[in-house]
Amino acid sequence: MADFQGYIIIFLVWLISTILLQVLFKTRKSPLPPSPTAFPIIGHLHLLAPIPHQALHKLSKRFGPLIHIFLGSVPCIVVSSPEIAKEVIKNQESSFSNRPQIAAVDYLSYGSQGFLFAPYGPYWKFMKKLCMSELLGGRTLDLLHPVRRDEIQRFIELLSKKARAGEEVNVGGELMRVTSNIISRMLMSERCSENEDEAGEIRKLVQEISELTGKFNLSDFICFCKNLDLQGFRKRLKHVRDSYDSMMERVIREHQEARRKKKESGDGSDVVKDLLDILLDISGDMSSEIKLTKEKIKAFVLDIFSAGTDTSAITTEWAIAELINHPDIMEKAQKEIDFVVGKNKLVEESDIPNLPYLQAIVKETLRLHPAAPLIVRESSEDCTVGGYRIQAKTRLFVNVWAIGRDPNYWENPLEFQPERFFNGEGDRKSQLDVRGQYFHLLPFGSGRRACPGTSLGLQVVQASLAAMLQCFEWKVSGGGNGIVDMEEGTGITVPRAHPLVCFPVARLNSFLLK
Repeated sequence: MADFQGYIIIFLVWLISTILLQVLFKTRKSPLPPSPTAFPIIGHLHLLAPIPHQALHKLSKRFGPLIHIFLGSVPCIVVSSPEIAKEVIKNQESSFSNRPQIAAVDYLSYGSQGFLFAPYGPYWKFMKKLCMSELLGGRTLDLLHPVRRDEIQRFIELLSKKARAGEEVNVGGELMRVTSNIISRMLMSERCSENEDEAGEIRKLVQEISELTGKFNLSDFICFCKNLDLQGFRKRLKHVRDSYDSMMERVIREHQEARRKKKESGDGSDVVKDLLDILLDISGDMSSEIKLTKEKIKAFVLDIFSAGTDTSAITTEWAIAELINHPDIMEKAQKEIDFVVGKNKLVEESDIPNLPYLQAIVKETLRLHPAAPLIVRESSEDCTVGGYRIQAKTRLFVNVWAIGRDPNYWENPLEFQPERFFNGEGDRKSQLDVRGQYFHLLPFGSGRRACPGTSLGLQVVQASLAAMLQCFEWKVSGGGNGIVDMEEGTGITVPRAHPLVCFPVARLNSFLLK
Protein backbone atom coordinates (compact mmCIF):
# COMPACT_ATOMS: atom_id res chain seq x y z
CA MET A 1 0.00 0.00 0.00
CA ALA A 2 2.80 2.39 0.91
CA ASP A 3 4.57 1.64 -2.40
CA PHE A 4 1.35 2.34 -4.33
CA GLN A 5 0.93 5.70 -2.58
CA GLY A 6 4.52 6.56 -3.41
CA TYR A 7 3.90 5.86 -7.11
CA ILE A 8 0.76 8.04 -7.00
CA ILE A 9 2.75 10.94 -5.49
CA ILE A 10 5.51 10.61 -8.10
CA PHE A 11 2.91 10.54 -10.90
CA LEU A 12 1.13 13.63 -9.55
CA VAL A 13 4.43 15.56 -9.23
CA TRP A 14 5.32 14.60 -12.82
CA LEU A 15 1.87 15.60 -14.09
CA ILE A 16 1.84 18.96 -12.30
CA SER A 17 5.39 19.86 -13.39
CA THR A 18 4.56 18.92 -17.00
CA ILE A 19 1.47 21.13 -16.97
CA LEU A 20 3.44 24.00 -15.42
CA LEU A 21 6.13 23.76 -18.10
CA GLN A 22 3.46 23.80 -20.83
CA VAL A 23 1.78 26.83 -19.25
CA LEU A 24 5.12 28.64 -19.06
CA PHE A 25 5.71 28.07 -22.74
CA LYS A 26 2.18 29.02 -23.83
CA THR A 27 1.92 32.21 -21.77
CA ARG A 28 5.01 33.74 -23.31
CA LYS A 29 4.32 36.81 -25.46
CA SER A 30 6.84 35.67 -28.06
CA PRO A 31 8.67 32.44 -28.82
CA LEU A 32 11.67 31.40 -26.78
CA PRO A 33 15.09 30.59 -28.24
CA PRO A 34 15.61 26.98 -29.41
CA SER A 35 15.55 24.40 -26.64
CA PRO A 36 16.23 20.66 -26.19
CA THR A 37 13.50 18.41 -24.83
CA ALA A 38 13.01 18.93 -21.09
CA PHE A 39 12.22 16.36 -18.42
CA PRO A 40 9.57 17.00 -15.76
CA ILE A 41 10.87 18.49 -12.49
CA ILE A 42 14.55 18.55 -13.48
CA GLY A 43 14.11 20.34 -16.82
CA HIS A 44 17.45 20.11 -18.64
CA LEU A 45 19.69 19.43 -15.63
CA HIS A 46 20.49 15.96 -16.95
CA LEU A 47 22.14 17.51 -20.01
CA LEU A 48 24.80 19.39 -18.02
CA ALA A 49 26.83 16.37 -16.91
CA PRO A 50 29.67 15.76 -16.46
CA ILE A 51 31.21 19.20 -17.12
CA PRO A 52 28.63 21.98 -17.64
CA HIS A 53 30.55 24.32 -19.97
CA GLN A 54 31.51 21.43 -22.24
CA ALA A 55 27.95 20.07 -22.25
CA LEU A 56 26.52 23.50 -23.07
CA HIS A 57 29.05 23.84 -25.90
CA LYS A 58 27.77 20.59 -27.43
CA LEU A 59 24.18 21.82 -27.14
CA SER A 60 25.09 25.09 -28.87
CA LYS A 61 26.51 23.17 -31.82
CA ARG A 62 23.15 21.47 -32.21
CA PHE A 63 20.69 24.26 -31.33
CA GLY A 64 22.64 27.43 -32.09
CA PRO A 65 24.50 30.20 -30.24
CA LEU A 66 21.43 31.22 -28.18
CA ILE A 67 19.42 28.49 -26.49
CA HIS A 68 16.82 28.34 -23.74
CA ILE A 69 16.87 25.71 -21.01
CA PHE A 70 15.27 25.04 -17.64
CA LEU A 71 17.55 24.05 -14.80
CA GLY A 72 14.87 22.53 -12.62
CA SER A 73 12.34 25.33 -12.38
CA VAL A 74 14.85 28.10 -13.23
CA PRO A 75 14.60 29.52 -16.78
CA CYS A 76 17.99 30.16 -18.39
CA ILE A 77 19.49 31.33 -21.65
CA VAL A 78 22.90 30.15 -22.83
CA VAL A 79 25.03 32.38 -25.07
CA SER A 80 27.86 30.83 -27.08
CA SER A 81 28.84 33.46 -29.66
CA PRO A 82 30.72 36.78 -29.40
CA GLU A 83 27.92 38.67 -31.17
CA ILE A 84 25.21 37.69 -28.70
CA ALA A 85 27.65 38.00 -25.79
CA LYS A 86 28.18 41.63 -26.81
CA GLU A 87 24.41 42.16 -27.00
CA VAL A 88 23.70 40.89 -23.47
CA ILE A 89 26.83 42.22 -21.74
CA LYS A 90 27.19 45.60 -23.46
CA ASN A 91 24.01 46.57 -25.30
CA GLN A 92 21.66 45.04 -22.71
CA GLU A 93 23.91 45.59 -19.70
CA SER A 94 21.24 47.36 -17.63
CA SER A 95 19.05 44.26 -17.92
CA PHE A 96 21.80 41.81 -16.94
CA SER A 97 23.70 43.56 -14.14
CA ASN A 98 22.59 41.25 -11.34
CA ARG A 99 24.01 37.91 -10.31
CA PRO A 100 21.65 35.10 -9.30
CA GLN A 101 21.25 34.37 -5.62
CA ILE A 102 22.88 31.05 -4.71
CA ALA A 103 22.02 29.56 -1.34
CA ALA A 104 25.58 28.60 -0.35
CA VAL A 105 27.05 31.95 -1.41
CA ASP A 106 24.25 33.86 0.30
CA TYR A 107 24.88 32.05 3.60
CA LEU A 108 28.68 32.23 3.51
CA SER A 109 28.67 35.94 2.62
CA TYR A 110 26.46 36.92 5.57
CA GLY A 111 23.33 37.34 3.45
CA SER A 112 24.99 38.35 0.16
CA GLN A 113 26.88 41.23 1.79
CA GLY A 114 29.94 40.48 -0.31
CA PHE A 115 30.86 42.39 -3.45
CA LEU A 116 30.88 39.68 -6.12
CA PHE A 117 27.25 38.56 -5.67
CA ALA A 118 25.74 41.76 -4.26
CA PRO A 119 22.69 43.05 -6.17
CA TYR A 120 23.38 45.88 -8.58
CA GLY A 121 22.68 49.04 -6.61
CA PRO A 122 24.26 51.71 -4.36
CA TYR A 123 26.27 49.28 -2.23
CA TRP A 124 27.67 47.40 -5.24
CA LYS A 125 28.55 50.70 -6.98
CA PHE A 126 30.30 51.93 -3.84
CA MET A 127 32.37 48.74 -3.53
CA LYS A 128 33.23 48.72 -7.24
CA LYS A 129 34.50 52.30 -7.02
CA LEU A 130 36.42 51.37 -3.86
CA CYS A 131 38.04 48.40 -5.59
CA MET A 132 39.12 50.41 -8.60
CA SER A 133 40.42 53.43 -6.67
CA GLU A 134 41.74 51.96 -3.43
CA LEU A 135 41.72 48.23 -2.81
CA LEU A 136 42.78 46.82 -6.20
CA GLY A 137 43.86 49.99 -7.94
CA GLY A 138 47.30 50.57 -9.42
CA ARG A 139 48.68 52.56 -6.49
CA THR A 140 47.80 49.89 -3.91
CA LEU A 141 49.10 47.09 -6.12
CA ASP A 142 52.37 48.98 -6.55
CA LEU A 143 52.72 49.50 -2.80
CA LEU A 144 52.13 45.80 -2.17
CA HIS A 145 54.50 44.68 -4.93
CA PRO A 146 57.24 43.71 -2.40
CA VAL A 147 54.82 41.12 -0.95
CA ARG A 148 54.33 39.44 -4.32
CA ARG A 149 58.05 39.59 -5.12
CA ASP A 150 58.99 38.04 -1.76
CA GLU A 151 56.50 35.18 -2.14
CA ILE A 152 57.69 34.35 -5.65
CA GLN A 153 61.30 34.35 -4.42
CA ARG A 154 60.33 31.95 -1.64
CA PHE A 155 58.52 29.81 -4.23
CA ILE A 156 61.62 29.63 -6.44
CA GLU A 157 63.81 28.75 -3.44
CA LEU A 158 61.45 25.89 -2.57
CA LEU A 159 61.51 24.60 -6.15
CA SER A 160 65.31 24.83 -6.25
CA LYS A 161 65.55 22.62 -3.15
CA LYS A 162 63.29 20.09 -4.86
CA ALA A 163 65.46 20.27 -7.98
CA ARG A 164 68.69 19.66 -6.05
CA ALA A 165 67.12 16.72 -4.25
CA GLY A 166 65.67 15.30 -7.47
CA GLU A 167 62.20 15.39 -5.95
CA GLU A 168 58.96 15.68 -7.88
CA VAL A 169 56.60 18.62 -7.42
CA ASN A 170 52.83 18.80 -7.48
CA VAL A 171 52.81 21.97 -9.58
CA GLY A 172 49.18 22.89 -8.92
CA GLY A 173 49.51 22.34 -5.18
CA GLU A 174 52.61 24.51 -4.89
CA LEU A 175 51.06 27.22 -7.06
CA MET A 176 47.98 27.19 -4.85
CA ARG A 177 50.24 27.66 -1.86
CA VAL A 178 52.09 30.66 -3.32
CA THR A 179 48.95 32.41 -4.59
CA SER A 180 47.24 31.82 -1.23
CA ASN A 181 50.23 33.37 0.52
CA ILE A 182 50.23 36.37 -1.81
CA ILE A 183 46.52 37.04 -1.37
CA SER A 184 46.64 36.44 2.40
CA ARG A 185 49.58 38.78 2.94
CA MET A 186 48.07 41.50 0.74
CA LEU A 187 44.77 41.19 2.59
CA MET A 188 45.84 40.76 6.22
CA SER A 189 49.64 40.52 6.42
CA GLU A 190 49.54 36.80 7.26
CA ARG A 191 50.97 33.87 5.33
CA CYS A 192 48.84 30.77 4.79
CA SER A 193 51.73 28.33 5.18
CA GLU A 194 53.98 29.75 7.89
CA ASN A 195 52.72 27.02 10.19
CA GLU A 196 50.98 24.14 8.41
CA ASP A 197 49.06 23.13 11.54
CA GLU A 198 47.57 26.57 12.21
CA ALA A 199 47.96 29.16 9.48
CA GLY A 200 47.14 26.57 6.79
CA GLU A 201 43.59 26.95 8.11
CA ILE A 202 43.00 29.79 5.63
CA ARG A 203 43.92 27.72 2.60
CA LYS A 204 41.82 24.78 3.76
CA LEU A 205 38.82 27.04 4.37
CA VAL A 206 39.12 28.59 0.91
CA GLN A 207 39.29 25.16 -0.71
CA GLU A 208 36.21 23.97 1.17
CA ILE A 209 34.30 27.16 0.35
CA SER A 210 35.16 26.74 -3.33
CA GLU A 211 33.93 23.14 -3.22
CA LEU A 212 30.65 23.99 -1.48
CA THR A 213 29.81 26.94 -3.74
CA GLY A 214 30.65 24.89 -6.82
CA LYS A 215 28.48 21.90 -5.94
CA PHE A 216 25.02 21.44 -7.42
CA ASN A 217 22.42 22.32 -4.79
CA LEU A 218 18.84 21.16 -5.35
CA SER A 219 17.46 24.09 -3.35
CA ASP A 220 18.81 26.52 -5.97
CA PHE A 221 16.96 24.89 -8.87
CA ILE A 222 13.94 22.84 -7.71
CA CYS A 223 11.28 25.22 -6.37
CA PHE A 224 9.73 22.82 -3.85
CA CYS A 225 13.21 21.96 -2.47
CA LYS A 226 14.03 25.56 -1.59
CA ASN A 227 13.54 25.14 2.15
CA LEU A 228 14.76 21.55 2.30
CA ASP A 229 18.30 20.33 2.86
CA LEU A 230 18.17 17.03 1.03
CA GLN A 231 21.94 16.98 0.41
CA GLY A 232 23.02 17.90 3.91
CA PHE A 233 24.74 21.16 2.89
CA ARG A 234 23.57 23.29 5.79
CA LYS A 235 25.66 21.55 8.44
CA ARG A 236 28.83 21.82 6.32
CA LEU A 237 28.09 25.45 5.44
CA LYS A 238 27.56 26.34 9.10
CA HIS A 239 30.83 24.67 10.09
CA VAL A 240 32.77 26.48 7.36
CA ARG A 241 31.25 29.89 8.07
CA ASP A 242 31.75 29.51 11.82
CA SER A 243 35.42 28.60 11.26
CA TYR A 244 35.91 31.50 8.86
CA ASP A 245 34.09 33.89 11.19
CA SER A 246 36.28 32.91 14.14
CA MET A 247 39.43 33.38 12.09
CA MET A 248 38.33 36.81 10.81
CA GLU A 249 37.28 37.96 14.28
CA ARG A 250 40.79 37.16 15.49
CA VAL A 251 42.47 38.89 12.54
CA ILE A 252 40.29 42.02 12.80
CA ARG A 253 40.82 42.18 16.56
CA GLU A 254 44.62 41.96 16.10
CA HIS A 255 44.54 44.67 13.42
CA GLN A 256 42.44 46.97 15.59
CA GLU A 257 44.76 46.44 18.57
CA ALA A 258 47.85 47.20 16.47
CA ARG A 259 46.17 50.32 15.08
CA ARG A 260 45.23 51.47 18.60
CA LYS A 261 48.80 51.03 19.90
CA LYS A 262 50.21 52.89 16.91
CA LYS A 263 47.81 55.78 17.49
CA GLU A 264 48.58 55.95 21.23
CA SER A 265 52.33 55.93 20.62
CA GLY A 266 52.03 58.68 18.05
CA ASP A 267 53.94 56.53 15.58
CA GLY A 268 53.62 58.37 12.30
CA SER A 269 55.81 56.01 10.30
CA ASP A 270 54.61 55.46 6.78
CA VAL A 271 53.92 51.72 6.97
CA VAL A 272 52.30 50.16 3.90
CA LYS A 273 48.73 49.18 4.78
CA ASP A 274 47.24 45.86 3.84
CA LEU A 275 43.75 45.71 2.32
CA LEU A 276 42.12 44.99 5.68
CA ASP A 277 43.66 48.18 7.11
CA ILE A 278 42.19 50.15 4.21
CA LEU A 279 38.77 48.59 4.81
CA LEU A 280 38.97 49.41 8.54
CA ASP A 281 39.89 53.01 7.69
CA ILE A 282 36.82 53.30 5.49
CA SER A 283 34.57 51.65 8.09
CA GLY A 284 35.61 54.33 10.58
CA ASP A 285 35.06 57.22 8.15
CA MET A 286 31.85 58.92 9.27
CA SER A 287 31.65 60.82 5.96
CA SER A 288 31.63 57.65 3.86
CA GLU A 289 28.53 57.33 1.67
CA ILE A 290 28.12 53.65 2.67
CA LYS A 291 28.81 52.32 6.17
CA LEU A 292 31.13 49.31 6.01
CA THR A 293 30.01 46.96 8.77
CA LYS A 294 32.17 44.17 10.12
CA GLU A 295 30.04 41.61 8.22
CA LYS A 296 30.57 43.49 4.94
CA ILE A 297 34.33 43.52 5.54
CA LYS A 298 34.37 39.79 6.27
CA ALA A 299 32.29 39.07 3.16
CA PHE A 300 34.59 41.19 0.97
CA VAL A 301 37.71 39.47 2.29
CA LEU A 302 36.06 36.13 1.53
CA ASP A 303 35.34 37.31 -2.02
CA ILE A 304 39.00 38.14 -2.61
CA PHE A 305 40.20 34.84 -1.17
CA SER A 306 37.69 32.81 -3.18
CA ALA A 307 38.19 34.62 -6.47
CA GLY A 308 41.92 35.29 -6.30
CA THR A 309 43.65 32.11 -5.14
CA ASP A 310 42.71 29.03 -7.16
CA THR A 311 42.03 30.98 -10.38
CA SER A 312 45.60 32.29 -10.67
CA ALA A 313 47.08 28.96 -9.64
CA ILE A 314 44.95 26.98 -12.12
CA THR A 315 45.82 29.33 -15.00
CA THR A 316 49.57 29.04 -14.35
CA GLU A 317 49.31 25.25 -14.02
CA TRP A 318 47.53 24.99 -17.40
CA ALA A 319 50.22 27.21 -18.95
CA ILE A 320 53.03 24.94 -17.70
CA ALA A 321 51.14 21.87 -18.95
CA GLU A 322 50.72 23.39 -22.41
CA LEU A 323 54.40 24.39 -22.55
CA ILE A 324 55.56 20.89 -21.58
CA ASN A 325 53.51 19.58 -24.52
CA HIS A 326 55.00 22.29 -26.76
CA PRO A 327 58.73 22.37 -25.93
CA ASP A 328 59.51 24.65 -28.88
CA ILE A 329 57.21 27.32 -27.42
CA MET A 330 58.75 26.88 -23.96
CA GLU A 331 62.24 27.27 -25.40
CA LYS A 332 61.23 30.42 -27.27
CA ALA A 333 59.80 31.93 -24.07
CA GLN A 334 62.95 31.07 -22.11
CA LYS A 335 65.16 32.67 -24.76
CA GLU A 336 63.08 35.85 -24.59
CA ILE A 337 63.45 35.97 -20.79
CA ASP A 338 67.18 35.29 -20.98
CA PHE A 339 67.63 38.07 -23.54
CA VAL A 340 65.53 40.69 -21.75
CA VAL A 341 66.28 39.86 -18.10
CA GLY A 342 69.54 37.96 -18.25
CA LYS A 343 70.68 35.12 -16.00
CA ASN A 344 71.90 37.07 -12.99
CA LYS A 345 68.63 38.34 -11.56
CA LEU A 346 65.17 36.96 -11.05
CA VAL A 347 62.54 38.21 -13.48
CA GLU A 348 60.30 40.91 -11.97
CA GLU A 349 56.83 42.28 -12.66
CA SER A 350 58.51 45.38 -14.15
CA ASP A 351 60.08 43.13 -16.82
CA ILE A 352 56.72 41.78 -18.06
CA PRO A 353 55.95 44.68 -20.49
CA ASN A 354 59.21 43.79 -22.27
CA LEU A 355 58.24 40.10 -22.59
CA PRO A 356 55.53 40.12 -25.30
CA TYR A 357 55.87 36.43 -26.10
CA LEU A 358 55.31 35.50 -22.45
CA GLN A 359 52.22 37.73 -22.45
CA ALA A 360 51.02 35.95 -25.58
CA ILE A 361 51.42 32.57 -23.85
CA VAL A 362 49.27 33.76 -20.95
CA LYS A 363 46.60 35.11 -23.32
CA GLU A 364 46.52 31.83 -25.24
CA THR A 365 46.23 29.90 -21.96
CA LEU A 366 43.32 32.10 -20.89
CA ARG A 367 41.64 31.55 -24.26
CA LEU A 368 41.78 27.76 -24.05
CA HIS A 369 41.55 27.39 -20.27
CA PRO A 370 39.59 30.32 -18.78
CA ALA A 371 39.53 29.88 -15.02
CA ALA A 372 35.88 31.01 -14.97
CA PRO A 373 34.35 29.22 -17.99
CA LEU A 374 30.85 30.66 -17.57
CA ILE A 375 29.79 34.26 -16.98
CA VAL A 376 26.65 34.03 -14.84
CA ARG A 377 24.11 36.86 -14.59
CA GLU A 378 20.37 37.24 -14.09
CA SER A 379 17.90 39.50 -15.91
CA SER A 380 16.34 42.18 -13.70
CA GLU A 381 13.62 43.07 -16.22
CA ASP A 382 11.96 41.80 -19.37
CA CYS A 383 14.18 42.35 -22.40
CA THR A 384 14.84 41.18 -25.95
CA VAL A 385 17.89 39.10 -26.91
CA GLY A 386 18.51 37.93 -30.45
CA GLY A 387 14.91 38.81 -31.35
CA TYR A 388 13.49 36.68 -28.52
CA ARG A 389 11.60 38.02 -25.54
CA ILE A 390 13.39 37.12 -22.29
CA GLN A 391 11.52 37.49 -19.01
CA ALA A 392 12.87 38.95 -15.78
CA LYS A 393 14.58 36.53 -13.39
CA THR A 394 15.99 34.51 -16.29
CA ARG A 395 19.49 33.23 -15.60
CA LEU A 396 22.17 34.03 -18.18
CA PHE A 397 25.17 31.85 -18.95
CA VAL A 398 27.79 33.23 -21.34
CA ASN A 399 29.99 30.29 -22.29
CA VAL A 400 33.42 31.92 -22.32
CA TRP A 401 35.05 28.51 -22.81
CA ALA A 402 33.04 27.88 -26.00
CA ILE A 403 33.56 31.41 -27.34
CA GLY A 404 37.33 30.95 -27.02
CA ARG A 405 37.02 27.98 -29.38
CA ASP A 406 34.78 29.62 -31.98
CA PRO A 407 36.25 28.74 -35.41
CA ASN A 408 34.66 31.88 -36.88
CA TYR A 409 37.12 33.96 -34.84
CA TRP A 410 40.04 31.63 -34.16
CA GLU A 411 42.06 29.78 -36.77
CA ASN A 412 42.79 26.22 -35.60
CA PRO A 413 40.93 27.02 -32.36
CA LEU A 414 41.95 23.85 -30.51
CA GLU A 415 45.67 24.40 -31.11
CA PHE A 416 47.89 26.13 -28.57
CA GLN A 417 49.42 28.92 -30.67
CA PRO A 418 50.64 32.00 -28.74
CA GLU A 419 51.79 33.50 -32.04
CA ARG A 420 48.19 34.47 -32.75
CA PHE A 421 48.70 37.19 -30.09
CA PHE A 422 52.21 38.12 -31.14
CA ASN A 423 52.85 39.98 -34.37
CA GLY A 424 56.64 39.88 -34.45
CA GLU A 425 59.33 42.50 -34.03
CA GLY A 426 57.64 45.07 -36.26
CA ASP A 427 54.50 45.02 -34.11
CA ARG A 428 55.68 43.46 -30.87
CA LYS A 429 52.37 43.39 -29.01
CA SER A 430 49.00 42.37 -30.35
CA GLN A 431 46.21 44.83 -29.59
CA LEU A 432 43.91 41.94 -28.68
CA ASP A 433 43.52 42.21 -24.92
CA VAL A 434 41.85 40.08 -22.22
CA ARG A 435 40.16 42.88 -20.26
CA GLY A 436 36.71 42.57 -21.82
CA GLN A 437 36.88 44.84 -24.86
CA TYR A 438 36.95 41.96 -27.34
CA PHE A 439 33.93 39.70 -27.03
CA HIS A 440 35.63 36.64 -28.52
CA LEU A 441 38.08 36.69 -25.59
CA LEU A 442 36.41 37.17 -22.18
CA PRO A 443 38.43 35.31 -19.51
CA PHE A 444 37.76 38.08 -16.97
CA GLY A 445 34.25 38.95 -18.11
CA SER A 446 33.22 42.35 -19.40
CA GLY A 447 31.14 45.36 -18.53
CA ARG A 448 30.10 46.53 -15.09
CA ARG A 449 30.58 43.16 -13.44
CA ALA A 450 33.90 42.28 -15.03
CA CYS A 451 36.47 40.90 -12.60
CA PRO A 452 37.85 43.81 -10.52
CA GLY A 453 41.03 41.82 -9.83
CA THR A 454 42.12 41.47 -13.47
CA SER A 455 45.33 43.48 -13.02
CA LEU A 456 46.33 41.57 -9.88
CA GLY A 457 45.52 38.22 -11.50
CA LEU A 458 47.61 38.98 -14.57
CA GLN A 459 50.53 40.19 -12.47
CA VAL A 460 50.56 37.04 -10.35
CA VAL A 461 50.20 34.65 -13.30
CA GLN A 462 52.74 36.36 -15.54
CA ALA A 463 55.37 36.87 -12.83
CA SER A 464 55.12 33.33 -11.43
CA LEU A 465 55.13 31.73 -14.89
CA ALA A 466 58.11 33.83 -16.01
CA ALA A 467 60.10 32.85 -12.88
CA MET A 468 59.28 29.16 -13.36
CA LEU A 469 60.45 29.27 -16.98
CA GLN A 470 63.55 31.35 -16.26
CA CYS A 471 64.82 29.12 -13.48
CA PHE A 472 63.78 25.59 -14.47
CA GLU A 473 63.15 23.02 -17.13
CA TRP A 474 60.10 20.88 -16.41
CA LYS A 475 60.15 17.11 -16.82
CA VAL A 476 56.99 15.05 -16.51
CA SER A 477 56.95 12.59 -13.63
CA GLY A 478 56.77 8.94 -14.65
CA GLY A 479 58.81 9.21 -17.82
CA GLY A 480 56.99 7.88 -20.85
CA ASN A 481 56.63 10.09 -23.89
CA GLY A 482 56.60 13.25 -21.79
CA ILE A 483 53.11 14.23 -22.90
CA VAL A 484 50.78 15.76 -20.33
CA ASP A 485 47.09 14.90 -20.55
CA MET A 486 44.84 17.94 -20.89
CA GLU A 487 41.63 16.52 -19.44
CA GLU A 488 39.53 18.97 -17.44
CA GLY A 489 38.13 18.28 -14.02
CA THR A 490 34.85 19.41 -12.48
CA GLY A 491 34.30 22.52 -10.43
CA ILE A 492 33.14 26.12 -10.54
CA THR A 493 36.53 26.92 -12.11
CA VAL A 494 38.36 24.74 -14.68
CA PRO A 495 40.83 22.59 -12.75
CA ARG A 496 42.87 19.82 -14.29
CA ALA A 497 41.37 16.34 -13.96
CA HIS A 498 44.77 14.98 -12.87
CA PRO A 499 47.47 16.81 -10.90
CA LEU A 500 50.47 18.03 -12.89
CA VAL A 501 53.44 16.32 -11.23
CA CYS A 502 56.88 17.26 -12.56
CA PHE A 503 60.58 17.25 -11.76
CA PRO A 504 62.04 20.79 -11.88
CA VAL A 505 65.54 20.84 -13.39
CA ALA A 506 67.62 23.96 -12.67
CA ARG A 507 68.54 26.12 -15.66
CA LEU A 508 70.59 28.67 -13.73
CA ASN A 509 73.69 27.98 -11.63
CA SER A 510 73.71 31.30 -9.84
CA PHE A 511 72.64 32.93 -6.60
CA LEU A 512 69.05 32.60 -7.75
CA LEU A 513 68.98 28.90 -6.98
CA LYS A 514 70.99 28.82 -3.77
